[in-house]
Amino acid sequence: MSARTSLVRTLSLVALLLFVTAPLLLLVVTSLARGWFAPALLPDHIDGSAWRDLVTDAARREALVNSLVLGIMTAIVATALALPLGRAAARSTRAVRRSVALLAFAAVALPPVALGVGLQLTVLTLGLGGTLAGVFLAHLVPTLGYLTLVFLGVFAQWDGRMDEAAATLGADVRTRWRLVLLPLLRRPIADALALGFLVSWAQVALTLLVGGGAVRTLPLDVLAMLQSGQDQRAAAGALALAMPALLVLGLSRAAARNTAAVAA
Repeated sequence: MSARTSLVRTLSLVALLLFVTAPLLLLVVTSLARGWFAPALLPDHIDGSAWRDLVTDAARREALVNSLVLGIMTAIVATALALPLGRAAARSTRAVRRSVALLAFAAVALPPVALGVGLQLTVLTLGLGGTLAGVFLAHLVPTLGYLTLVFLGVFAQWDGRMDEAAATLGADVRTRWRLVLLPLLRRPIADALALGFLVSWAQVALTLLVGGGAVRTLPLDVLAMLQSGQDQRAAAGALALAMPALLVLGLSRAAARNTAAVAA
């Protein structure tokens, strides 16, 4: 590798690092700064009141709890539905696999506003408009699309010989799932739960359209703070929104290192 190529690569990595971390660092400073206005280089005061508000302010706490409940419930239900669906599709004919993949991709690729309008009409028909249950159903649609694609990919590469051996030895379906499939699928299931949570956690358009403003979540709370000029509280909320994704990224890197260590 020439010195010039090495320099270009180093500068590219530094630029990428700044591009990714600069907004997060600015959010950290803004969330702690009080009375920081241009052209001042430093804020007048540093305090953590915006962070305390996330748990002490009733409205903000409700938004945080709603987001957590929606994320956890959506991840669990979507994983429970997508796993057998992906397995059944992978074991079916090519036409069925392509049809399932196309439907799952459509749920992911459709613009959230277009999807939200259709879901809003459906949820209103069910009498669940403006409720947490209605928003949960709306979040479930794109999440199920993502996770079906995940499990379709997992089972397309799946080695079913252990399952077949267990069946040959007389194990019934429930026993094979409990003793063979689920232990082997721990990592994909963990990944699916994390992805399902993050898809629901970041939803804005679907929550706004189906919840009708009656269901307050953390992303909507951040937007409301930003529109009302409460930058410090908006920054704290935005960082709280980013934390699960950063946590999943850190855990994924740790798992990858452990896998490499075991493989070595």
